[in-house]
Amino acid sequence: MTNPHPAEDVLAGVGARLRTLRRARGATLAALAAETGLTASTLSRLENGRLRPTLEQLLPLARAHGVPLDDLVAAPATGDPRIHLRPIRRSGLVLVPLTRRAGGIQAYKVVHPPAGEAPTTKPQTHEGYEWFYVLDGRVRFVLGAEEFLLGAGEAAEFDTRVPHWIGSADSRPAELLALFGAQGERAHLAPRQNGP
Repeated sequence: MTNPHPAEDVLAGVGARLRTLRRARGATLAALAAETGLTASTLSRLENGRLRPTLEQLLPLARAHGVPLDDLVAAPATGDPRIHLRPIRRSGLVLVPLTRRAGGIQAYKVVHPPAGEAPTTKPQTHEGYEWFYVLDGRVRFVLGAEEFLLGAGEAAEFDTRVPHWIGSADSRPAELLALFGAQGERAHLAPRQNGP
């Protein structure tokens, strides 16, 4: 038997996905409103499921969160497992989302501009937990009162509620693989088993 209201299935859960994406970015309703042109009140009602989303509302939200529109509306799977990478430029960084689902741990390739070209070097805080691996270049990592230099092949993980800043340590861009969990989720790596 076919569902008489297929649009209801596609739109179910949009509010929760929108809230998860906004919190994963550490954005407030006011900041997202400024970024999308929607009011904070409209965003709140969308997130709480009190307002049925329209395409005119979902398009700027998908752009702001850097996700395909299909991810917001839980469109049926097409059977294609490939991730179509769409770089996002934000605050001087190039972010390439490597995961398509909302919520949970998100993976990104992040390219930091050369030292001196970053728009800010001021440490920030937000909810979450982050792990990053240096793919190329040298990284200057400030965490609380400490500072670290990391090279290709080195990794770090930290609670993002601690003031932190990450950027290139020299005149070349720095490329990282980053995993971010909005609710303090950590990346768990299974230890290698030695023999039987």
